[in-house]
Amino acid sequence: MLALDFMRNALLASLVVGLAAPMVGIFLVQRRLSLIGDGLGHVALVGVAVGVITDTAPVWTALAAAVLAGVAVELVRARGRTSGDIALALMFYGGIAAGVVIINRVDGTQTANLTGYLFGAITTTTRADVVLFAVLSAVVVVVVTVLRQRLFAVAGDEEYARASGLHVLALNITLSVLTAVTVVVAMRIIGLLLISALMIIPNAAAQQVSGSFRAATWWGVVLGVLSSVGGVVTSYYADTATGGTIVLLAIVVFTLTVAVGATRRTVAAARHRHAERHPHEHGPACGHEAVAHGGHVDYLHDGHRHAAHEGHYDEHADHPPDAAHTLENPQEVNR
Repeated sequence: MLALDFMRNALLASLVVGLAAPMVGIFLVQRRLSLIGDGLGHVALVGVAVGVITDTAPVWTALAAAVLAGVAVELVRARGRTSGDIALALMFYGGIAAGVVIINRVDGTQTANLTGYLFGAITTTTRADVVLFAVLSAVVVVVVTVLRQRLFAVAGDEEYARASGLHVLALNITLSVLTAVTVVVAMRIIGLLLISALMIIPNAAAQQVSGSFRAATWWGVVLGVLSSVGGVVTSYYADTATGGTIVLLAIVVFTLTVAVGATRRTVAAARHRHAERHPHEHGPACGHEAVAHGGHVDYLHDGHRHAAHEGHYDEHADHPPDAAHTLENPQEVNR
C-alpha cells in the first residue's frame, strides 16, 4: 500500500483531517449543533459546483461559500428573531436547492467530479491537495488551541460568557468559520455528505471514556485519527468506499467505547457498595489495620476494606494495602 503514491497522499490527508475535525467538533457537541457540518457541507457543494462551472479551483469557491454561510447563520441567530435550528434548516434547504439548480447546469463530463466531492474521492488527492489541507488544518488547530478556553466558555453558557466580558458573537463566528474550513478540508477525503460524522462521532465516543473536557478533547483527536486513517487502510484492503468506511469504523469505535464506559461504571459501583450488616464498629482502637484511601481511612477486616460513611460502612474492594499506605497512627488521620 505504501508503495503507491496516491495511497501515501490519502493517508497523509486522512491524518490531517482526523486531527482537525474532532478539535472543532467537540465545541459543536457542547453547543448541540452536531448537524451544522452537514448544513455547511450542502452550502459548500454550491461552491464546488460554481468552481466546476467557472473552471476555477473548487476548494476555494467551496471555502468561500461555506464561510459566508457560517457567518450568516451566526448573524441571523444573534441579531434576528430566528432561532439556531431554524437558521440551520434554512442553510440545509437553501444549500440543497441551490446545489441542485447549479448541478443541472453542469454537463455530464463534470458530474463525476461533483460525485467525488459528495461522497469522497481520497484516491484522487494530489500532493498539492495534501499541502493545502495540511495548511488549512494547521490554521484550525492553532486557532482552536489559542481560543480553547474561550470557546469552551461560550459553548457551555453563552449568557455567563457574555456577562464575563467575552465577545460571544465574535467567538461564535470564529467557530463557524473553523467548521467551514474543516468541511472543505475533509470533502475530498470523506465527502460533503459525511463530513459531520467525523466531527461528531469521535467526540461522542470520547465522552464515554473521559472525565473532563480536556481529556475528551484529546481522546476525540485520538479516536478521530484512528477512524480516518484506519478507514483508509480498511477501504484499501476491503476495496470499499473510503468515506463510508471511515464513518462505519467511527461508529464501531463509538459502540466499543459505550461498552467500555458501561463496564467502568459497573466496576466503580462494585468497588463502592454498602455493607448492610456490620455489627462491629471500627475506630482507632478497634484492633483492625487502618489504611489511607482517598482522603479517608479504611479498616482491613476479613479481607475487605470498610470505611465509615453516613451511619453505615462502605466496602471498598480494592488492592491489598501495602506498607506505604498503612497508617502507623490512625488517630492522626481521624482528627
